[in-house]
Amino acid sequence: MVLLGPIASSVTGECFNLTSEEIATQLAIKLKADKLIGFCSEQGVLSEDGVVFTEMLPREAERELDKLVAQRAEDSGTGRFLRGAITACRAGVPRCHLISYTEDGALIQELFSFDGIGTQVVMESAEQIRQAAIDDIGGILELIRPLEQEGILVRRSREQLEQEIEQFTVVDRDGLIIGCAALYPFPEEGMAEMACVAVHPDFRDSDRGAAMLAHLRHQAKEQGLKTLFVLTTRSLHWFREQGFVECSVEQLPVAKKALYNFQRCSKILITSL
Repeated sequence: MVLLGPIASSVTGECFNLTSEEIATQLAIKLKADKLIGFCSEQGVLSEDGVVFTEMLPREAERELDKLVAQRAEDSGTGRFLRGAITACRAGVPRCHLISYTEDGALIQELFSFDGIGTQVVMESAEQIRQAAIDDIGGILELIRPLEQEGILVRRSREQLEQEIEQFTVVDRDGLIIGCAALYPFPEEGMAEMACVAVHPDFRDSDRGAAMLAHLRHQAKEQGLKTLFVLTTRSLHWFREQGFVECSVEQLPVAKKALYNFQRCSKILITSL
């Protein structure tokens, strides 16, 4: 561990007392650090209601800094951190985290738990919805296997996933696949199926399912399709809330109708795009 003091001297011999945030920011930039961690008395950057911002982009951090300036609190621990984090992120440091020095074990939680703690300022969100790649297959399998074992999802082999990976969309949270869904087009009928929808149990308390649905709707529209349908045994009410209505097997595309499993007795829901 290297410890650096706040005193710096100029070429003319003058001494300057710098803030720890100024030193840390410039070091992180010069070292091309992956992460800059700062400490303050609060749990992170707080909203006016006292709620912690878990993630901010530099422009959002600037707005919060402007509020502190208006309150003449720009020299607070939070203000100094935000100023440094904005500079560091825009100079190439991917993430800057603010945590509380009053929270016992805060640094350990930040470094060794997946969700971390406090507020992070990032150039791009740590969570993204994107097209799946071949390297995501392990993460998708880990996500869907428990649901397959419960009979919620139809079982898919690794080989099948490899062949169909281009049909999949994933929610990637800092390298962990926490959601997935597949889109199977039936262009002759102008329809598409949304299938293999799964969200990690630790991340089901927000609208990730709805976000994936919106992403797949957009994909289907770009392909010129007019209708989206799903087959489900458990999530009937959720799909109804998203605008789907029940329909019969007869309304399925011919190829899908031939594969329909009457023993599984899945509900069929459909929506217009």
